[in-house]
Amino acid sequence: MNGIVAPIVAAEPALTPDFLRSRPRVSVVMVVYMTGEALEQSVACVLSDPLVDEFVIVDNGSTPGDAARLRNLAERDERVTLLSGHGNVGFARAANLGARTARGEVLVFLNPDAFLQPGCVAALAREIEHRPVPCIVGGRVLNADRTEQRGARRGDITPMSALVSLSRLSGRVPALREYEVHWEADAPPDAPAAVPTISGACFCMRREDFEAVDGFDEGYFLHVEDVDLCWRVRQQGGAVLFHPKAEVIHLGHTSQTSPLRVEFHKGVGLARYFRKRADNISQRLLAWALLPVIVCTAVARPVMWRLKGRTG
Repeated sequence: MNGIVAPIVAAEPALTPDFLRSRPRVSVVMVVYMTGEALEQSVACVLSDPLVDEFVIVDNGSTPGDAARLRNLAERDERVTLLSGHGNVGFARAANLGARTARGEVLVFLNPDAFLQPGCVAALAREIEHRPVPCIVGGRVLNADRTEQRGARRGDITPMSALVSLSRLSGRVPALREYEVHWEADAPPDAPAAVPTISGACFCMRREDFEAVDGFDEGYFLHVEDVDLCWRVRQQGGAVLFHPKAEVIHLGHTSQTSPLRVEFHKGVGLARYFRKRADNISQRLLAWALLPVIVCTAVARPVMWRLKGRTG
């Protein structure tokens, strides 16, 4: 692949005969939109995993070349189901469509620029077995150099912590460090551990978990739908788990769509999330008042990235 960093794989844990015989059917759901050249390698990693029984690809929009390759793949591999022609309906709606189409008891949601590492699906599927409903298990999302990616495990997202996170002020203002919700700098746990929020780049739910919380909230177009999903699991008394052994390499920033558009939707999504969580009129008014601040802070990030690139 031109310009794509090949995934650095770890040794795959042994799959016991009992697990293979009794395991539930696993479906991977992937939403695709103008992904770029990472898509081909991501798809190859999914299809090389021995525990993937079904691969549902929801194409919200691809280049003509990628669309043709996906059609050919679906024709050649009976495990692949391709849903296309519906246009860009947003991530949450497309993911729900993929989940409804999938036939597996276990659903693994995976970003199209993420590379499953050997044993990732097995670790997720094992961990969610026998857990009370609802439960969500997130993988350990890594950068190409195998450092843990920002956002792989996070604390509770609040208006203050969101502003501190988006602006990166916690690294410059010591008094604000208590509001930092990203935990990637902390040593990973030795075993799966409860956290408030995991990354939507790679996570697992049983079908009954997903249905218990009514899937993704389709009011989100792009971003924050994973934060909302984790919150609703916790609201129902369920478990949100981070699995340190279920590894996936996530490139990020490979989409061919505008970073300004992506960050705009992130800001709008955060504002929606805070309105949903508001318990009283004061909190709802605060959420509405923060909308322009959060959106502007989010949109300013790619502008600063571009300026730093030009000067650095």
